[in-house]
Amino acid sequence: MIEAFYTDEFVLPLPAGHRFPMEKYRILRDKVAKSACSVKLSVPEAATGGQLALAHCPTYIHRIACGEISDSEQKEIGFPWSERMVERSLRSVGATVAACRSALQHGASVNLAGGTHHAMRDKGGGFCVFNDLAVAARVYQTDCVALARPVSANNNSKVLVVDLDVHQGDGTACILADDPSVFTFSMHGEKNYPFKKSQSDLDIALPDGTRDAEYVTQLEKALCLIEQRFQPDLVFYVAGLDVHQADRLGKLALSDLGIEQRDSMVLKWAEKRRLPVVTVMAGGYFSDLEHLTDLQFGVIQRLAKYGQHYKSRVDLIKNSK
Repeated sequence: MIEAFYTDEFVLPLPAGHRFPMEKYRILRDKVAKSACSVKLSVPEAATGGQLALAHCPTYIHRIACGEISDSEQKEIGFPWSERMVERSLRSVGATVAACRSALQHGASVNLAGGTHHAMRDKGGGFCVFNDLAVAARVYQTDCVALARPVSANNNSKVLVVDLDVHQGDGTACILADDPSVFTFSMHGEKNYPFKKSQSDLDIALPDGTRDAEYVTQLEKALCLIEQRFQPDLVFYVAGLDVHQADRLGKLALSDLGIEQRDSMVLKWAEKRRLPVVTVMAGGYFSDLEHLTDLQFGVIQRLAKYGQHYKSRVDLIKNSK
């Protein structure tokens, strides 16, 4: 059984007419709760200031916590400041940290929110306040050192970020740049936000209207390239649904089947290498939230099966010794 992390704090009250579909989190939670799949819902704790400081400037953390951000900064983030906005941001990061620790035990885990990959070290943007991926990667590496787990030559366990949201993971790329213990891969819409791209370890920019066949072909090539360049110990999978043809902001044209093929390719790649997978749901801006959350639930079902296979293989290895 894998864990899925959710809290009602994810659902932030917003001004009327705001384009961010907050209700998607609660709808997805309800689908997970009512399902018979091997997924346990858990409530995450808020990320601590010390955890945030592993990836963010202390001054920025303080300014967010105390509401000392300007109107222009709030506009860039996309949410008005409030104490609930701060709590939501802390819980979103805390959920990915918790999912990471859970995945190390069960092979897989999921944050029903997360994927706040536009947040930079000292500023937010694109509905992202703090970068949960960068923080969780750093917490994981710190945990590994503290627990004296096998680590890389750099004394850090190696992390691969597979970011398949339609928007480039620019903040993740910037925060984790020039770090040989982390490999950032982003496959995204060429003409979509952010319009000024950062440089990941591997970037693939797709033209508007990209469909299933070309998408999975490019993804397969990318995973082969990563295989040649990096050997991770853990995978963060940013499973954004805004690549789907029904997304209002995505501009790509994947079908329901294309989403399934995408997920399966990533998970089969990870399974072959016996890697724990931490999944975050990231973007998704459908008008039809039932359709969106059905697809997100499909991602979780595939992840639950991955967790079962992972545990079976681990048990088989243990029993053979």
